Amino acid sequence: MKNISIIGTGYVGLVSGVCLAEIGHNVTCIDVNTEKIELLKLGVSPIYEPGLEELMAGNVERGKLHFTSNMRMGLQEAEVVYIAVGTPQQENGEADLSYIFNAAQDIGQNITRDAIIVTKSTVPLGTNYKIGEIVQANLQGSYSVDIVSNPEFLREGSAIHDSFHGDRIVIGADSPEAANIIEEINQPFGLPILKTSINSAEMIKYAANAFLATKISFINEIAALSEKVGSDITEVAEGIGKDVRIGSRFLDAGIGFGGSCFPKDTKALVKISEAVDHDFHLLKSVIQINDRQKTALVKKAKDRFGSLKGLRVALLGLAFKPNTDDMREAASINISKNLLKEGARIIAYDPISIENAKKVLPHEVQYVEQIEDAIKQADIVFIVTEWKEIVEKALILTSLFMDQPIIFDGRNCYTAEDLKNYTGEYIAIGRKPIKQGTNSIYQKQIASV
Repeated sequence: MKNISIIGTGYVGLVSGVCLAEIGHNVTCIDVNTEKIELLKLGVSPIYEPGLEELMAGNVERGKLHFTSNMRMGLQEAEVVYIAVGTPQQENGEADLSYIFNAAQDIGQNITRDAIIVTKSTVPLGTNYKIGEIVQANLQGSYSVDIVSNPEFLREGSAIHDSFHGDRIVIGADSPEAANIIEEINQPFGLPILKTSINSAEMIKYAANAFLATKISFINEIAALSEKVGSDITEVAEGIGKDVRIGSRFLDAGIGFGGSCFPKDTKALVKISEAVDHDFHLLKSVIQINDRQKTALVKKAKDRFGSLKGLRVALLGLAFKPNTDDMREAASINISKNLLKEGARIIAYDPISIENAKKVLPHEVQYVEQIEDAIKQADIVFIVTEWKEIVEKALILTSLFMDQPIIFDGRNCYTAEDLKNYTGEYIAIGRKPIKQGTNSIYQKQIASV
């Protein structure tokens, strides 16, 4: 087992550190944010991820996982140092590498032995070589340093599961010895391991995210066409998804992709392409389609009502996806701004992310702690994030509490079978609107609530 240090306790760093400790390594997580470190020492995770706190507490108790804000102390025994700091998007679309390069400088100044530096953060091509140069320039002794690119492929909301049941682990290195050591570290996960060059590993991460974003924008474009020709996008997606060459994943039409990866990485790859004089037409279209998709629900509501002025909209789900409190590039941000611009009032609900939402949504948004309280006050219901609770309750609660139930579903949560007993109006993405009358079966369900 290795002594591993991880710089950065954000989503990637913390999940990686906890899981590496779980498979037996001695892990020290380092962060300059002292308040966050103190919370982590108390067993409190700064991010919401199912199963993370329990796993973290167990490994702290076993003495396998440690936290510190002292860089020299955190790197003192490190044989392998992971860089897992943020690479946020700049205004021009390029990745901001300042945190990466600061970490490289800190590593050079504070390691006390030969070490392997592993980059988990998503970085443009050539960045790992620059990291190596910075580390070498700041070394305080005659130490040997190897650089490895080891991009992460974790999905927020299922990151612990993905760590132990992922598709592959990519190790990009120029040194076969360094690659073998990182392979040895990861072997207890029992996942397929692909060894590549550093440049290829950097490209694999961007290419994977760009391809998945392309699938999403493609199915949303087919959804827009389906609405015009009378097809049902859920049936179309099921039909093409059964083709093994295509696959069913990432074929869910809706209000576009968000989060920390797809929006940032697609724009960064366009910038990378421009830097080498390559015009990435396809990816530019993917981004444009996704931007358009963010306005789909508000447009449908305007088409249905003519004006939204004074209407009360229940915004159900605020995080960019279920099982996370991450608000980065969440659809709720764009939707809430557009609804307010149209003169609507917003009552917002999310099981987990309300506190984070308050930091990024307009201050006019009103929040409630129970889904029932949002729907009781609403003229219109928007399903923005497909949390299990929201999907299970929205149909019956709108029928129970609204005089004229109407749902605008941005995630196509319900099948035709689900809607058989719905008593109201249902408008989704890439499907014909449904308007139902009173149904005795549903009334029995309502009566039991």
